[in-house]
Amino acid sequence: MFEPLYYKDKLQIINPQGDIGVVTLWSPVKTVYKKLSTHGIDLDPHTSRIAALGTLYGNGLPELLHNLLYNPQIAYLVILGKDLANARQELIGFFARGLEETTYLGTPMYRIIGTDKKMDGSVKPEDFRTRPLTVTDLSVHREPELAAALQSYFAERPPQQPCQAERVRRTIPQPVVQWYPSHPGGHSLMRHTPLEAWQEVIFRLVRFGHRQQLRKGERIELQNMKVIIQEPAEEDPVPLAKWGFALADLHAYQATLLDPTPSAEQPYTYGNRLRGYFQSGTGVIDTLETAICHLREDAESRRAYIALWDSNRDTLPITRGHPCLVALFFRKWAGQLTLTATFRTHNALDGWLRNVYGLMAVQRYVADRVPLPVGSLTIISHSISIDPQGNGLARAQAIALAKKSDDRVDLATGKRSLRMDPNGELLLSTDDDTQEIVVQHLYQGRLLKEYRAKEPETLEKMLARDCALSEISHALYLGREMARCEIKLKKNHVKFAHSPLPPENDPT
Repeated sequence: MFEPLYYKDKLQIINPQGDIGVVTLWSPVKTVYKKLSTHGIDLDPHTSRIAALGTLYGNGLPELLHNLLYNPQIAYLVILGKDLANARQELIGFFARGLEETTYLGTPMYRIIGTDKKMDGSVKPEDFRTRPLTVTDLSVHREPELAAALQSYFAERPPQQPCQAERVRRTIPQPVVQWYPSHPGGHSLMRHTPLEAWQEVIFRLVRFGHRQQLRKGERIELQNMKVIIQEPAEEDPVPLAKWGFALADLHAYQATLLDPTPSAEQPYTYGNRLRGYFQSGTGVIDTLETAICHLREDAESRRAYIALWDSNRDTLPITRGHPCLVALFFRKWAGQLTLTATFRTHNALDGWLRNVYGLMAVQRYVADRVPLPVGSLTIISHSISIDPQGNGLARAQAIALAKKSDDRVDLATGKRSLRMDPNGELLLSTDDDTQEIVVQHLYQGRLLKEYRAKEPETLEKMLARDCALSEISHALYLGREMARCEIKLKKNHVKFAHSPLPPENDPT
């Protein structure tokens, strides 16, 4: 009898005594079930060869493998569905090519050969060599060839044989997670490049994220994270590949955000919601073109706001599949076109950087047609999380451990440089005549304000009141320099106090 160890509530079990499992990748299980039914595949709970149907996306491959290892009666695995990431080639690669030892930023792990998928090694391909398991990819077929391929596949299966293998039950390693104190909704950060920003997002989640038990499983979550990317431009493919992102895949995803065509298998696409979903009395609304018109008519317009959330549909309890990206706001600022994107929920490990690259294409599309230079890109994530199941937590922790300092790092060369405070520079000195510490607040070389006090505590209150600095590293540096200035003043005061005064008639 088929008894899943993981994601039982996400699987559609057909016949527990069946010997075929169907992996639907990113396609909804109901969509694939309907397709099987339409093409005459036996789905009777008593006679069907299919034991269960289930999706495969995110970090669910380890759970799938553990379920298969515990259910040796599954002799055949059929891949049937749409792949929006790399789940298909990772699943095929695990059985066809196996694993190789690797290190993921210093952490010993395994990698599926030919992919960048990292595994903890609790299940290996050799665990399946004592029992038959054949993987067949039918996702390459499209209508009308799919009907014939499905019927032929099930017709050619030899009669089901009794299973002689024993169940194997193993646990997926779960490292202990602890979070450090912070307000979970108070994280705001600014970085120069998308990949640099993504690394800091993962670091914040690993260090500060709270464990939440959601209906879909456990998540490490923060709320209302705001990320400003100062230079939203494509990066060198080498550092992208090091972190598991292929520039070609990101380019392909960018095209989908500009494509208004609805998906036959997905309940929504961002491209369709932006350019082919909403309607007015005159027809379909291309919201990007509407935003462009507003900005052409009035460069300072604040009406270039786009909502992707359909309250008529997305708030109903019976609907499934709701957009995570819910709003875009285009605004001219300092002569450039900025974009603020708001997400209802965000998958930080696999979705965040991918979404950023898609938004970069949208921002560039609008900017070129206004026309304006591209400015900063801001991402607001109401709920941003890491799925710790499988190897998700281990991967996130390895990324977080790679952060050695708060310096700015050129990911292509590894060169480090000081991260400058956007609030300006602070120049410290001492005034021996007044016995005061002097702090000059400068921006781009010009003096904005001068602060004076005999005690560092007084300066601390003045600077905090004025929000004169914003970076933690800058604040730590300032404290260190003020302490040095205080020590210098005290030494000079002692030196002058013990110096003998010259006679009144001494010319010196």
